[in-house]
Amino acid sequence: MEAARRWALWPLWLQGLALLWGCAVTGLEQIRSTVPPAPLQACSAFSQKSCEECLKNVSCLWCYTNNTCIDYPVRSILPPSSLCSLSNARWGVCWINFEDVIIAMAVVAGLILVTVTVCCCYCCYCRKRSRSRLDEEEEQLARKREERRLQSLQRKHERKLKHDEIRKKYGLLQDSDNPYSRFENE
Repeated sequence: MEAARRWALWPLWLQGLALLWGCAVTGLEQIRSTVPPAPLQACSAFSQKSCEECLKNVSCLWCYTNNTCIDYPVRSILPPSSLCSLSNARWGVCWINFEDVIIAMAVVAGLILVTVTVCCCYCCYCRKRSRSRLDEEEEQLARKREERRLQSLQRKHERKLKHDEIRKKYGLLQDSDNPYSRFENE
């Protein structure tokens, strides 16, 4: 009951992720226990056999021109054309050659580069527009604030003049030379 209540507190997506991770780990443990490690053979032992058998060893390269299995030249990234042409060389899987891999990687890298460039340009343009728009709005608000302040001061001055007229009319206007005169009772 305690475990069920603890699982109920987790979000559903997190429960699914934990279940998927548990299944993956269990599956990997079963694969490790059922498949004994194969002893590494020399790549030349797979020559004149099939591409699939050759490429089971990740350090091997299959060449379709003469159906040979050779050690992958690890000193260079791509196998030299003197060893095997790129269109006939296979590594990892038999269904794709090195030319196709290079083209696919170039296309993917180009798409990523274009996407990043477009995103950067778009973000910079939008920021510039939004900054200029914000500056314009800020200036407009400052102008309106100043107009309201001036109107307020004008109304305050008009009120003061009106109050002074009323005070003068009823004789309550104090002398400007001595504003602190004594109040006299009659």
